[in-house]
Amino acid sequence: MDDAEDLALEAAQAIAAGSGAAQHAAVVVLGSGWAGALAALGEIRWRMPAGSLPGFHAPTAVGHAGEVCSLDLDGHRVLVLSGRTHLYEGHGTAAVAHGVRTAAAAGARTAVLTNANGSLRSDWPPGTGVVLTDHLNLTAMSPLVGARFVDLTRCWSPHLATAALATDPALVAGTYAMLPGPHYQSLAESRMLRSFGADVVGMSAVLEAIAACALGMSTLGLSVVTTVELDDNGEHPALNDPDEVVEIAAASATRLGAVIRTTLASELHARAHDEPPGGLA
Repeated sequence: MDDAEDLALEAAQAIAAGSGAAQHAAVVVLGSGWAGALAALGEIRWRMPAGSLPGFHAPTAVGHAGEVCSLDLDGHRVLVLSGRTHLYEGHGTAAVAHGVRTAAAAGARTAVLTNANGSLRSDWPPGTGVVLTDHLNLTAMSPLVGARFVDLTRCWSPHLATAALATDPALVAGTYAMLPGPHYQSLAESRMLRSFGADVVGMSAVLEAIAACALGMSTLGLSVVTTVELDDNGEHPALNDPDEVVEIAAASATRLGAVIRTTLASELHARAHDEPPGGLA
């Protein structure tokens, strides 16, 4: 194992010892403003500050609670990371992917990654829930090191996306573009992204999804529109406000938390009847 895998295993062992659960079947990462979704996911059995675990950093972005929780979802233990490390925080790609890698070391085979986004489509207003079906990684970075050639054509699990869309007719499916941040993109960059085929844009989730794909995990992406980046004339309607981003995401979190619970419960039930979960290496 490399250093990143060793650190993930150490963190997974600490979670197992603290939570009393030898394995966790799935992981949910709650992004900016998504803390309200936690109550919809199940009964919390254990929680602690993320920064107290090996390899984790206390989040610095607005709207990230900075907790790691173990909860019971219909008889399955699920790990919930309330907050994440972003690339722009300067800790490197290994730190960004550490939560997903820790979850995999703890037995998780399904990942749900949530965040907030800026919409490049004027018909997707703030509050719109977006199921991520593809991405553009425009960070010029990867969480993978060395000759690790991972096929990303199904990085975002089609069957999980289909299941999530079926739970809520208001959800839409789209392509997410990740930029490194922390600044928001320029108007010209927004126009470029739309011409590239992106529907929404943000600063997270993609590197974690790549790491999850490399680990053989099935990944669902759920993102909520918090700003509209381009109007019908290709202009930016208003300046972005980081606090408003969190407020809008929080307003949608409870509803979308129910989408996560329904989709994840179905997936975990199916997995439990098909093949045994993984575990600590």
